[in-house]
Amino acid sequence: MNILLVLIPISLAMGAVGVGAFLWSLRTDQYRDLSGDAERILYAADRPITHKHRTNPTEQEPGL
Repeated sequence: MNILLVLIPISLAMGAVGVGAFLWSLRTDQYRDLSGDAERILYAADRPITHKHRTNPTEQEPGL
């Protein structure tokens, strides 16, 4: 029963931190453009190409 004297304040403090983080995210416009962020990862135009494309899929690279 004594453990409740520790666990209840800890859970209330964790809940207060969660509510505080949520309110901070609302005030700093973290949820302003949800659809734009979701669609931005689908387009490869803004990412550099780091690998070499092969013209023939059965072609192996030299040394393999």
